Amino acid sequence: MQTIRMPKYYIVKRSIIEKIDNEEFQVSEMIPSERELMAMFAVSRITVRKAVEELEQEGYLYKVQGKGTYVKGDQNSQDLFSITSCTQDVLRLGMTPSRKVICAAVISADKKRQRLLNLSAEDKVFQLVRVYFADGEPINYTTTYLPVKYFPGVDKYDFSKDSLYDTLESVYGVSITHATRTVEAIIAHDDIAENLDVEDGVPLLLFQCTTMGYVNGKEIPIETFKCNYRSDKFKFYINQAGRGKPHGI
Repeated sequence: MQTIRMPKYYIVKRSIIEKIDNEEFQVSEMIPSERELMAMFAVSRITVRKAVEELEQEGYLYKVQGKGTYVKGDQNSQDLFSITSCTQDVLRLGMTPSRKVICAAVISADKKRQRLLNLSAEDKVFQLVRVYFADGEPINYTTTYLPVKYFPGVDKYDFSKDSLYDTLESVYGVSITHATRTVEAIIAHDDIAENLDVEDGVPLLLFQCTTMGYVNGKEIPIETFKCNYRSDKFKFYINQAGRGKPHGI
């Protein structure tokens, strides 16, 4: 079997993401300098710059001119959209939805998932990675995490066919209440670009969300996900209420 060697910049990039997810690199704090990253990973300046640039484009980092590069957080979130599944969104457009499961596994919760889902270091999460299609075209790449202790056996379902939200509600008796969601523009790269059938560098819309629900009579975080939409295939709108009748009318 032929061994596939990953580019050095990609290895550095994945390592930085892991440190962010494990909160070794904290939100809103500056990451190590180029020189420090070069020493940390034993790579060249060019390799470090490429890794950091892609992480900026993908929404993990941001630069402050003259200061350094920082870990991007979830500040300034806006409650913009109702809680619906991608499948429901596609159906409303009059198109035929389908899904493909890329990964479905029970894994240890990293520190970011522990914080978002109020878990301990010993807790496990169910990681579900899926690509959604509309009339056979890929439009969405989503990675979801669920606390296994609230949903035992959830990894036994076929979520290429079964609805995740329907399963949570009908099988586990969860009542979904509300969600905190952020949205930003990023650039497609690597496995996301490949699975969405787009070139590297194509703009995507990235949604990040933590969903709350009632489990055994208590409201808790039940899900967190990152959702990458193709901006050339999918659009969003916002209904805004007026301010009432102007005076004198």
